[in-house]
Amino acid sequence: MDRIVTCYAGRPTEHFSKPPAPTGGDRGLMSTHDGESRSSILHLDDGDIHVCRDGSRDAPALLLIHGSAASVRSWEPLVPLLTESHRVIRIDLLGFGRSAKPDDGRYEVPEQGRRAGVALDRLGVERAVAVGHSSGGMVATALAEQRPDLVTALALINTGPSLNAFIAPESAAGGPSQWPPTDEQIRQFARTGFSREGYQVPQELVDEVRGMTHHSFTATMRAATAYLEQQALPDRLTAVGKPLHVIFGDQDRRWRPSSAADYRAVPGATVEWLPGVGHSPILEDPPRTAARLLAFTARHAARPD
Repeated sequence: MDRIVTCYAGRPTEHFSKPPAPTGGDRGLMSTHDGESRSSILHLDDGDIHVCRDGSRDAPALLLIHGSAASVRSWEPLVPLLTESHRVIRIDLLGFGRSAKPDDGRYEVPEQGRRAGVALDRLGVERAVAVGHSSGGMVATALAEQRPDLVTALALINTGPSLNAFIAPESAAGGPSQWPPTDEQIRQFARTGFSREGYQVPQELVDEVRGMTHHSFTATMRAATAYLEQQALPDRLTAVGKPLHVIFGDQDRRWRPSSAADYRAVPGATVEWLPGVGHSPILEDPPRTAARLLAFTARHAARPD
């Protein structure tokens, strides 16, 4: 039985429903009217995964993957700007948001990419443009490495290309006995995720961090580091061979903004910087971010067969 949840920014209203027989798209999930915003809990072997779906099922699919210490909610300001032309699918990675947070879970980036592919399979999506913010861009890359049949193109938003580009922020974790951190500790950690000192970190983001376990928070951070240690993203993406667009706020305080130029080593890749924007363009400037994404997906999105 899949748990069906209405997708909106506040607290979800939940109900349970027996899924209908599979009929093409959205296999094993309750059907929904085109344009309606819905979410579901997908029961995977290694933990439940929460997904949100917005827009018409007949439109080209766009998969949005959040970054560290975030969830599907980080994309909320962007979704209404994308659904006129796309079916927008958001996923809470294992350890985040409303997805499971098992202490024995595998949080490696390739495993997160594999689960994203399974989720799209369960939704009946055969082709999608994968978009990742921050470490979500690593998961999008891992998905493309494993499922080139599924990913038609990639867009990375403020995803550091290598560890050399990282500007280490103060950790919010502390030890297990100090978890969860206070709101002030979380805000101190999160402030570098935005372009300017004094930016009011949304309470929703604070709540997302508090909703994680100490293990899921630290394990996912370590997993992102390990993925970049093994191989830099431009090298991985060159091997993948998919169209690539990189968007980077030129005031990023977590990854050196100039490092975005490293992606130009990927054949055919396009890179652009957003002036006056920090690490989180999807929250700081949704209209400009959406415009850049839509210009890219107009060339590379694939309609369902």
